[in-house]
Amino acid sequence: MSAPAPSSLVVVEAEPLPRQEEVLTDAALAFVAELHRRFTPRRDELLARRTERRAEIARTSSLGFLPETAAIRADDSWKVAPAPAALNDRRVEITGPTDRKMTINALNSGAKVWLADFEDASAPTWENVVLGQVNLIDAYTRNIDFTDPRSGKSYALKPAAELATVVMRPRGWHLEERHLTIEGRPVPGALVDFGLYFFHNAQRLIDLGKGPYFYLPKTESHLEARLWNDVFVFAQDYVGIPQGTVRATVLIETITAAYEMEEILYELRDHAAGLNAGRWDYLFSIVKNFRDGGAKFVLPDRNAVTMTAPFMRAYTELLVRTCHKRGAHAIGGMAAFIPSRKDAEVNKVAFEKVKADKDREAGDGFDGSWVAHPDLVPIAMASFDAVLGEKPNQKDRLREDVHVEGPELIDIASLHAHPTYDGLRNAVQVGIRYIEAWLRGLGAVAIFNLMEDAATAEISRSQIWQWINAGVEFENGKRATPELAREVAAEELAAIRAEIGDEAFAAGKWQQAHDLLLHVSLDADYADFLTLPAYDQLVG
Repeated sequence: MSAPAPSSLVVVEAEPLPRQEEVLTDAALAFVAELHRRFTPRRDELLARRTERRAEIARTSSLGFLPETAAIRADDSWKVAPAPAALNDRRVEITGPTDRKMTINALNSGAKVWLADFEDASAPTWENVVLGQVNLIDAYTRNIDFTDPRSGKSYALKPAAELATVVMRPRGWHLEERHLTIEGRPVPGALVDFGLYFFHNAQRLIDLGKGPYFYLPKTESHLEARLWNDVFVFAQDYVGIPQGTVRATVLIETITAAYEMEEILYELRDHAAGLNAGRWDYLFSIVKNFRDGGAKFVLPDRNAVTMTAPFMRAYTELLVRTCHKRGAHAIGGMAAFIPSRKDAEVNKVAFEKVKADKDREAGDGFDGSWVAHPDLVPIAMASFDAVLGEKPNQKDRLREDVHVEGPELIDIASLHAHPTYDGLRNAVQVGIRYIEAWLRGLGAVAIFNLMEDAATAEISRSQIWQWINAGVEFENGKRATPELAREVAAEELAAIRAEIGDEAFAAGKWQQAHDLLLHVSLDADYADFLTLPAYDQLVG
């Protein structure tokens, strides 16, 4: 069924959802249409530029800091805009999708910030896209509650002063929203997510003493940051709020962006709030860009690539140095552990690892960090409290001792670790389990006591692809081949069926997930993003 919105030229091609009319108003759709008209052509050009840059990396197997922007890096005079009060203390941030229960729990979690996620932790079904917007509106108007139909437990918001500040993450530039079209063309998902959220909530958030704050994912260059900055300038004028009200934190989760951190902050300087170090997508980006660069770029098992690996240390220390030089917040990576309700020993070991990780980040100069579960908030909080005390951040710690040269960021061989057969099996296990849930509309998925999102599946399938194409030989003498990957995938699919039973297996999307994982892992034509072919199979 299609319902035209005459004032905006946007066509909504989806079955109606409860309360969607509160989000898809004519005025909101007109705003989205104007964003699309003004900015989608530039988005298209920048996506084409990504392809050209990737071809250049394939030719040279190298990356470096941009000579044409050297003057920006050398100019010590510029800083980003001062942080608003609601974003000045970010010592612990919790992440998660915008379903109704998560919205309440994240806001109540005790974290300073909630990353309300329309990106990697949310499969973009139409229901998730629209009702996620409804849930945020309801949260800001305090019209939200939730009763779990299975347990009967009820959830409601704490007093306003105790709630986390929301930083919303729209989809990346590469994704389309097939349910909203203009002249037959889908609107970019980023503009849909941003546009609907901003239009409905910008003034409401200002009235609450906060503002429209965003995390920008998958950014690959300062030119993409410039596009976002132009979107912000236009949007603020459109709804009549002061310039600089928007604040954006950019995820440095691509290897190309790691070489343009200062330029990215410069382009967004009136709207910049900080940079974040995102681990799995960063590793995925390295594999994607250097996938034909030979043995020196072959990553070992994903769990062997810790944040203490030399090339990861170079990345995170440069991020802290860059942020503090420019007056921006540096936000650390994810603690993805999910506490076990049954195994105290598992919790003990995991909590110790989380504490060590957060102690390291706080000690390195980060101003805050991410967790995936409310039980981890106190652990991360203690690590940052120990360093910050009553200070809201440590941006005054300039880390002038840090000097990172370009080759250090891609010195993968410095890790001295190699892929293992168990690593292949784990990549297949996690890939199938995550994709199956994603195809059912779940983007944040508990797998083996870790909260996984789309970045997990991306690094999993990328490593399978890389190991096969590099002809890796595992410690047991087996060589990474398409045949071995198919054999392991068949074994894992059978193991899942035995684990959950025939009825649950048939009710799920397990065979479909298995087939999709093998498609993106074995196809000679490497897919830039798993979520592109997966979106074609996503129902809803």
